[in-house]
Amino acid sequence: MKKLLIAALVSLGIVVAPLAMDAPVLADAKSEVTSGVSSVNDGNSTDLPSFITNIVNILLFLAGAVAVIVIIIGGIRYVMSSGDAGQVQSAKNTILYAVIGLIVVIMAYAIVNFVVTNVAK
Repeated sequence: MKKLLIAALVSLGIVVAPLAMDAPVLADAKSEVTSGVSSVNDGNSTDLPSFITNIVNILLFLAGAVAVIVIIIGGIRYVMSSGDAGQVQSAKNTILYAVIGLIVVIMAYAIVNFVVTNVAK
């Protein structure tokens, strides 16, 4: 269990560390994000469909990030299982359920997007 925790922390550090670095390449992206945030806060997009779309996009991003983390954890559990059939099956189930959850999230996004664009207008 201790090895699994160490491996998870190391892999999380590998994923998060490049995001924490302040690279000069990200300067344009940073200004685009701040201009996008200020345009949302200007009050120009106060209609309900755009608000729902923004909320769904944020939730979709969070669900995708959680699914990727769970898939990584499942992969680490699979590698660390040492051939134990119970642990291998548990790791495979973790990966399978994460992928199924991701598919459900994508389908929910498609349904909400359809409803917002066709029914709300």
